[in-house]
Amino acid sequence: MNRHTATRVAFTVIVVFVLAQVTWWIMVQGRLANELRDTTLAAWERDARTANDLLQADPAAEATVLARYPHLRPVVMDGATRLELDPAARAEVEARSAATRRMLAFEGPFFALVILGLLLFIAGSLRAERDLKRRQTNFLGAVTHEFKTPISTLRLLVQTLRLRTLGPERQQDYLRRMEGEIDRLERTSEQVLASARLEQASEPPPLAAAEFNHVVQGLIGRLRPGLELRGAQLRVHYSPEPLPVALDADAFAIALSNLLDNAVKYTPTTVKPITVTLARDGDLVHLHVDDEGVGLAPAERTRVFERFYRTGEEMTRESAGVGLGLALVKGTVEAMRGWVKVAENPAGRGSRFSVVLPRRVTLDGAAPEPSASTSLAAPGVPAAGQATPSVDPARDGGTA
Repeated sequence: MNRHTATRVAFTVIVVFVLAQVTWWIMVQGRLANELRDTTLAAWERDARTANDLLQADPAAEATVLARYPHLRPVVMDGATRLELDPAARAEVEARSAATRRMLAFEGPFFALVILGLLLFIAGSLRAERDLKRRQTNFLGAVTHEFKTPISTLRLLVQTLRLRTLGPERQQDYLRRMEGEIDRLERTSEQVLASARLEQASEPPPLAAAEFNHVVQGLIGRLRPGLELRGAQLRVHYSPEPLPVALDADAFAIALSNLLDNAVKYTPTTVKPITVTLARDGDLVHLHVDDEGVGLAPAERTRVFERFYRTGEEMTRESAGVGLGLALVKGTVEAMRGWVKVAENPAGRGSRFSVVLPRRVTLDGAAPEPSASTSLAAPGVPAAGQATPSVDPARDGGTA
């Protein structure tokens, strides 16, 4: 019997034991309440017989006898006074017994529900811990694969270039492949390090005012060549109006890169259409990344942002990755006071990942002072207080 099965058996035994113990307790306490009622009524009946004997011996002692037995009442029968059990006293005893049984009927199930609820909570925590450990194990295997595979490929390509004389076209092909493997190593390292920094950060990152259209345009211009080499067909629709936001340009660059990388990774066709749309909705700014890939089941949409979680079966999964990309997107966007969500692509097949950030009133005035991190901003990101240039769609192939 493995540990998982043993744990389930142990919880089943505990649940059965708790239910049996509560049921037994209710039955025993109910029986005791009935016995107490019957014993009290029987004692009072004996008191009535004793009181009648005393009253028969001394009729003048009626007041003294009634004071001694307050649960009795005098009744005149055939011209003689007799004492019998007061129906009000009997009803009071019956009511107390019924109240005790009702209390038991409530407290017993309530106690059982509390115990079972705590057991379910513990079981859920153990299941989540086991799932996390499994995903961490998968993460270690994925990281090992993500580093080992490109290193092996690079070593093979370098050895080939050293040992063989290749034509210019073949050399350029090998160099492009080497560059691709280096990019893969860089993406993996960047994700692992960024996730570690985000997890260890004790304070939110410093945010600087920026115009969102130009932030995205600069990043798209930098990311487009690598995405197109992997088959991406990128379309960008910018907002016709300025979108002032507050963000950490470096961190957002990683988040957008992960969203686009995810869209390419899970689109199995050779040509991978991806649409990026920027829009304003009241006081919110939206960035939508639409792909035409395999999509997500509704049950997976709430889990894809968990650390180490990857869609599909682990043994048959073909897509590369370590399960940190979307978790990093979520953490980064939330640190910028926004949020990220996923839904079905409105155009049909695939998914839509949406980043939502609060819109600033202006790029200056109430905007915070730029921090040191803004010096590493992507091309096209204006600093706080600078004039906002118009979007030039020709820079990255997008549309205004």
